[in-house]
Amino acid sequence: MTIPAQFDAKSVEQKWYSYWMENNYFHSEPDHRTPYTITIPPPNVTGVLHMGHMLNNTIQDVLIRRARLKGFNACWVPGTDHASIATEAKVVAKLKAEGINKNDLSREEFLEHAWDWTHKYGGVILDQLKKLGASCDWERTKFTMDPDMSASVIRSFVDLYNKGMIYRGYRMVNWDPEAKTTLSDEEVIFEERQGKLYFLKYQIEGSNDFLTIATTRPETIFGDTAICINPNDERFTHLKGKKAIVPIAGRVIPIIEDDYVDVEFGTGCLKVTPAHDMNDKTLGDKHNLEVIDIFNEDATLNSFGLHYAGKDRFVVREEIAKELEANGSLAKTEMHLNKVGTSERTKAVIEPRLSDQWFLKMEELVKPAIKAVLETEEIKLYPKRFENTYRHWLENIRDWNISRQLWWGHRIPAFFYGDGKEDFVVAETIEDAVILAQKTTGKADLKAEDLRQDVDALDTWFSAWLWPMSVFGGIMEPENKDFKYYYPTNDLVTGPDILFFWVARMIIAGYEYTGEKPFTNVYLTGLVRDKQRRKMSKSLGNSPDPLDLIEEFSADGVRVGLLLSAAAGNDILFDEELCNQGKSFTNKVWNAFRLIKGWEVSDTIPQPESSKVAIEWFEAKLQQTLVEIEDHFEKYRISDALMGIYKLVWDDFCSWFLEMIKPAYQAPIDRKTFDKAIEMLENNLKLLHPFMPFLTEEIWQHIADRTPEQALIISTWPESKPFDAKLIADFDFATEVISGIRTIRKEKNIPFKDSIELKAINNDNASTYFDTVITKLGNISSFEYVSEAVTGALTFRAKSNEYFVPISGSVDVEEEIAKLSEELKYTQGFLKSVQVKLSNEKFVNNAPEKVLEIERKKEADALAKIATIEQSLASLK
Repeated sequence: MTIPAQFDAKSVEQKWYSYWMENNYFHSEPDHRTPYTITIPPPNVTGVLHMGHMLNNTIQDVLIRRARLKGFNACWVPGTDHASIATEAKVVAKLKAEGINKNDLSREEFLEHAWDWTHKYGGVILDQLKKLGASCDWERTKFTMDPDMSASVIRSFVDLYNKGMIYRGYRMVNWDPEAKTTLSDEEVIFEERQGKLYFLKYQIEGSNDFLTIATTRPETIFGDTAICINPNDERFTHLKGKKAIVPIAGRVIPIIEDDYVDVEFGTGCLKVTPAHDMNDKTLGDKHNLEVIDIFNEDATLNSFGLHYAGKDRFVVREEIAKELEANGSLAKTEMHLNKVGTSERTKAVIEPRLSDQWFLKMEELVKPAIKAVLETEEIKLYPKRFENTYRHWLENIRDWNISRQLWWGHRIPAFFYGDGKEDFVVAETIEDAVILAQKTTGKADLKAEDLRQDVDALDTWFSAWLWPMSVFGGIMEPENKDFKYYYPTNDLVTGPDILFFWVARMIIAGYEYTGEKPFTNVYLTGLVRDKQRRKMSKSLGNSPDPLDLIEEFSADGVRVGLLLSAAAGNDILFDEELCNQGKSFTNKVWNAFRLIKGWEVSDTIPQPESSKVAIEWFEAKLQQTLVEIEDHFEKYRISDALMGIYKLVWDDFCSWFLEMIKPAYQAPIDRKTFDKAIEMLENNLKLLHPFMPFLTEEIWQHIADRTPEQALIISTWPESKPFDAKLIADFDFATEVISGIRTIRKEKNIPFKDSIELKAINNDNASTYFDTVITKLGNISSFEYVSEAVTGALTFRAKSNEYFVPISGSVDVEEEIAKLSEELKYTQGFLKSVQVKLSNEKFVNNAPEKVLEIERKKEADALAKIATIEQSLASLK
């Protein structure tokens, strides 16, 4: 098979991905092997590949490919999430562009459009993952709205309701007026925003006196039902029992007393709007206040807003301030920094709103999840520091608002049979609901058409929290073979931003339904940021298209570029140069392979001693690296693991090993060394394969004709064996000697083709095992150990050993003496400055130990250098 001069990534990527798919290497079925399972964090069905997906899925692919090589039955389950809010918004926008209003459609008609949209765009991101090389078990692809997945969600709801853990309540919720749905507390992102504090004057009924109240939301005065003062505030004693008049509205409201009021904030009293503030609602309930809801679902004012009805809340805020000022009810305004709750999905400002919603009790459910991570460590978070965040969230958890006012999603399985709020039954099917309703009402003639299903859908996370179980059918059929074999899964790779939304909830659900953890390890990646540390986003225009990067740098190049800088839990400062570095590494490995395959091989010539030594060293180095990367993988330091392999291949294999065994120009290499070189290359490819699957499979298949059963993807990870650490240390010393020889050649312009002599005084009693390697790589004609300094020679040191290169006629002795004398003079001056510093008692007593260590090392290095230069001068003279 002809080896191309250049690595053609595009054709190689398409060729080997198709080959892997055709041979079904990614698919897993339960068998005798130990399973290794990952379930993908399902990207939104609305999504396209971005840099965060690239990082997250590359890490998962590295873990799954390595597990496959290590003999595990590796199963990576892919899938997508229906993403209620995001997808419904996309479909609504699409319909609007076509001149169709969602409100003019029936639920069934809208869902048809939603499914059409999902079928058209829903698989885009999964197809894009294939470009990256993701070796998912595509036969197991799941979508959270698949019939079996939906059935799991509904069964979970009914089960929790029957256990008394799900209830329906009229509560103050977080309302997203853009998506027109409620959100859980965790879906509200608080942002600091500059706004105004409005000081409003409320007239005291029956007098000309006024009470001034500070508010950030003057438009909510239409919902005011009381003014509250602190009973201990002497400034307002005269107002006890009196009433006030709401500006513009003219409504008379009571002045109530409660020590909830902070006498230090604002004017020391506050207006109470129970329908539009969480704390005001609590006060309202305590004092039996009227509740007036002034907003429509889109945050425009309703009829309670009088002449502002139909206008948006922020428009009203500007206009009402002018009206209040005009009628003398606005005392003043001040700039005010305020924390504003916004929707995680739509970015709209959240509106507190009273609504009938479904809630899940969390206090008891959360206890096993706290214990598993924070006490028994049955589940481990990497990095460990995220345990503090996990603890804070779970120990301060509130009941979960699980209902959403959306059509796209899993419809709540509650069926109403009457007009009352409590006139409902909860069941998995309409048939079961009819039977339950008949029993509840005593009406045997009740039919399906007499029931009305709740119009709301469940929070997307309510299906996502079942993901590791539901993908294997564990909710519907806990005894099925797939679930019993693959669950619990092994590793979860995700971002810390959904540690509570998803990770904690999956742990909670896992213990509730199986009594087991859903996974063992949670690897939390960092965010991908640009060089200016900004989070990558389309709006900033700082996020490259991952597919464009793959086109330019290859999939392997991009994978390496991302991972080299992806320390666990730390943000990645992404620079395209990293991908270029990955591409350069690809070329380096390709060229090393071409070099080896380009050698002529002889079966008759003996193996040189230098090659035998080189092979022993590299085998030891490989084993040392194996130990290091196993430790890195165990601690989920994927970037460090890659760097260890990168150095092994680039530095040890390409830069040293191949040079050590390379035959002389136009000479053949012996068979024994060549075969070992191929074996070492194959071991390198196995280590690199999880990170660079395309390049490694291409080289692997070029090395020899392979059957599908011999493909690299299903090969075996290199076996760990004992190794000689001294051999590695001795080689490191030998490299110092080789570097010394190369420095002399460079400085004295001695071409490498010209051989030189080398003599050494072995003061360190260093190993002579690598002398044949030194001889070869230094092009040494003769190498001998002597007991005395050699005259007429250039010298250098490696540790305490002294090395001498006798000079030939090509070196101008007088010029060399002059150069060395100048260097000696400079070094002596440098030594003197260091010794002056070290003889200064004040400096020595006050400087940190680390600084003193550095100065003492400078002194020792200078003394050693002076000794070497003086030795060289003595030899030359």
